[in-house]
Amino acid sequence: MNNHSYLIEIGLEEMPAQYVRSISEQFQKRVENFLDENRLSYGSIETFATPRRFAVLVKELADRQSTFEEEAKGPAKRIAQDEAGNWTKAAMGFARGKGLTVDDIYFKELKGEDYAYVTVRSEGLNVEEVLPEIKTCVSDMTFPVSMHWDSHEFRYIRPVHWIVSLLDKEVIPFNVLAVEAGNLSRGHRFLHNESVEISHASLYEESLEKAAVIVNQDKRKQMIKEQIEALAKENNYQVPLDQDLLEEVTQIVEYPTAFVGDFDEKYLSLPAPVLITSMREHQRYFAVEDQEGKLLPHFIALRNGNRDHIETVKNGNEKVLVARLEDAMFFVKEDQKHAIDDFAQKLTDVTFHAEIGSMKQKMERTGKIAHYLYENWTMHEVFAGQLATDFTQEIDRTAAIYKFDLVTQIVDEFSELQGIIGEIYAKKAGEDPQVATAIREHYLPSGNASELPQSPLGLLFAISDKLESIISFFAIGKIPSGSNDPFALRRQMIGILAILEAEHLPLEWHQALKDIFDQVYDFDQDKQVELSQAIIQFLSDRLKNNLADKGIRFDISQAAREAKYIDVLTIIQSAELLNAHKEDEDYKDNVEAWQRINNIILKVSQEEVELPLVNEDLFESDSERNLYQAVSDLRLDEGVEEAYEEITALTPLITQFFEDNMVFTDNQDIRNNRLALLTLIDQAITKHYNVQALQAK
Repeated sequence: MNNHSYLIEIGLEEMPAQYVRSISEQFQKRVENFLDENRLSYGSIETFATPRRFAVLVKELADRQSTFEEEAKGPAKRIAQDEAGNWTKAAMGFARGKGLTVDDIYFKELKGEDYAYVTVRSEGLNVEEVLPEIKTCVSDMTFPVSMHWDSHEFRYIRPVHWIVSLLDKEVIPFNVLAVEAGNLSRGHRFLHNESVEISHASLYEESLEKAAVIVNQDKRKQMIKEQIEALAKENNYQVPLDQDLLEEVTQIVEYPTAFVGDFDEKYLSLPAPVLITSMREHQRYFAVEDQEGKLLPHFIALRNGNRDHIETVKNGNEKVLVARLEDAMFFVKEDQKHAIDDFAQKLTDVTFHAEIGSMKQKMERTGKIAHYLYENWTMHEVFAGQLATDFTQEIDRTAAIYKFDLVTQIVDEFSELQGIIGEIYAKKAGEDPQVATAIREHYLPSGNASELPQSPLGLLFAISDKLESIISFFAIGKIPSGSNDPFALRRQMIGILAILEAEHLPLEWHQALKDIFDQVYDFDQDKQVELSQAIIQFLSDRLKNNLADKGIRFDISQAAREAKYIDVLTIIQSAELLNAHKEDEDYKDNVEAWQRINNIILKVSQEEVELPLVNEDLFESDSERNLYQAVSDLRLDEGVEEAYEEITALTPLITQFFEDNMVFTDNQDIRNNRLALLTLIDQAITKHYNVQALQAK
């Protein structure tokens, strides 16, 4: 029967809020794996977590392990039986070792010879006999941070004080982390600071709610959301719900109560991001706006408790916030005493990286890269309407100051405001609006779901700054490997790719890197080749995930990423196009024709033969002439789709060419002429695909 409920709860000192949900998810997965590996079927698993506990409730758990059958292979038949067909000692020993007799042996052929087999059947243990080993799910947990306590050798995220292990009404005993499992949990630290007996596993959530603990994370979050919305409605506020903050406060409290606090209107003179960040980062408060979106001198905070003495709690929170806001006022006031160029000059003494140089040097290199990219994209629609002379000056000005806010006092206090406060200060100082916007936007995108830069100057510096970091760190050997990426270079490359794709900006990476190395860096030729290969491979690895997310078949993704022409837009378009045609009737014929030509060209390239231009006078067949004429008429610069249609139209002509002509003929001139013709086709194809990676199916 599948009618049991099993509860396991780990009670401990307060965990860091940012880890609570991931810990509960890890524990659920470990319990699921344990049950599956031990052949215990169940209906569902519900997870619970607060700062002081994580738990799972297994519902509809089976009485016992499912029956297990396994086929065991024994000796060959010629060893298991003698010539008269009698069982040998080897056969009897094999059967006895499996708890069976020779009557249970049967034979099956394997690689041309018969072998003895038996089927071993296990009826399984009762659930009560299996569950004590679930303690390994507790001891095997891994954490981002861990600690020792008392004299114990083991480490855990926080000291463990109690464990509940309950199958329906019965305790499943075990000892782990020096704690004996039982049926006693604990209530809210302040509202019900005593043990809570769990009479039945299925009553866990209900029992703890009576003890002022809301163990369901999602229910707790919904309570907070509804309380905030109710306060907003009552006071005619708007409260932008920061989802990260909502998750954080959910994992700080066990019994949430929201309340409104106030502060002096003078603090509204602070830049809005500073005010909001002061409340969010230091105090975990939600900012409050009027119906027009203007900040109000109020906040909404959460208490870990009920409404008793809420006015005292409110007053205490207000006093702490005032101290924070006074600090912010001081920082902003001090910053305003200095000119932007003064801050920028200080970056000469700020180290970007000990092996790379100062932040000021990085900015200078970024400016040169920005100039190079702009020269390549001047005619692109993104930069349409930009007066070249003025825009060049804006690039120079941005390069000179775009990191200036890193040495401001407010960014020193709130690092997450870098770029944001720079834009505000720049506008206040009368900088060109495009320059001010670029100061903020060059950090974008800041994550997978982050917005992209919208201004021409912003996207130019977003790409240039990230590319400068990638080149500089690769140059000193700081290349990400495995999960190790301390300088977030993967995220920066993903950001570059996202901007290039979204804005349809062309960039051929082989040529671009060569030009940038020549114009910006002082690398010798060998270093340039090494870095170019490493960076393009790094780019390809990031594109692999991009194309996989688009549903591109792996071989097609690989073929497009290994093309000779490395341009993000072209790679994506080429992969999507070929993927869309992979079910076409002629797809196999096309790929086989391309691969046949490429195999020949690869073979010849190893011989280092210098091929001549195609000479029509050396043609011996109509198929040569027809193929050459079609190749000469190719229009490959009108777009990826048009190029694909032109190239695939050659397949029947290629087939006829190979039927009528021997490429490696004894006549050297004719041989080289045919190879030159095939080279033209191969170049057109390999510009977009490494055809050797394609599967012709």
